[in-house]
Amino acid sequence: MSEQRLVSLAPSATATVAALGAAEALVGVTHHCDPPADAGAAHDAGSPAPVGGWLNPNLGRVADLDPDAVLTSDGLQSDLADDCRARGLPVRHREPATLDEAIATFAARGADVGRPEAGERLAAAARERLDRVADAVADRSRPTVYCEEWSDPPMAAGNWVPDAVRAAGGRYPFVDPGERSREVDLASVEAADPDHVVVHVCGHGDRIDPATVEGRDWAVDAPVHVIDDSLLNQPSPALIDGVERLAGLLHPDIERYS
Repeated sequence: MSEQRLVSLAPSATATVAALGAAEALVGVTHHCDPPADAGAAHDAGSPAPVGGWLNPNLGRVADLDPDAVLTSDGLQSDLADDCRARGLPVRHREPATLDEAIATFAARGADVGRPEAGERLAAAARERLDRVADAVADRSRPTVYCEEWSDPPMAAGNWVPDAVRAAGGRYPFVDPGERSREVDLASVEAADPDHVVVHVCGHGDRIDPATVEGRDWAVDAPVHVIDDSLLNQPSPALIDGVERLAGLLHPDIERYS
């Protein structure tokens, strides 16, 4: 059992800590995180203490928790990581932008929380799962996929999502791997003539009515799939679940992933 006291300010970090088997070390999380049921158990404190929002946590409250590590993630939290450092907090900031970097972060998080071997195992298991998907979709035709991370205005998903689509056996002509998500005009989506539309609106889980996209005034004749945003928007182990989910959507005859 880990003796560290961890505060996670990012949902992806919280999910990764849980996958590393260190959930009991979490003593604080933001209200955007979904802490595991056993979080906080190592300190007889019940659930981790809430410390505020993802971009505006109460750093005084974080400091009061006396953490051994404060976990941040994403470029949007880089200023927050600097604020933590300025307060003398032991911040561990990770900023993956591609699928490969996200997997490398699993191992890095293991080191961050005192479980380096668990981190290496988690990264290796993720790569093995991706290899199995790659074998399953090899030599198949690659449908064009449009992934929408935000709908008002429409934004094509970037970062690791282009990699995820390609790993799942699709084409993604909207954003290059590693680039930030960006607003798109509907005409450019129409011109790409996608075979599938995947909607994973940030912060909404899978609670989006596909009719809001299907009913748009656009010349796109493709099925609309709504999936939980955590499967594509977080650089956590859930991202590997997302790749497998996409593979099943794009290639439904692959029984393992359908």
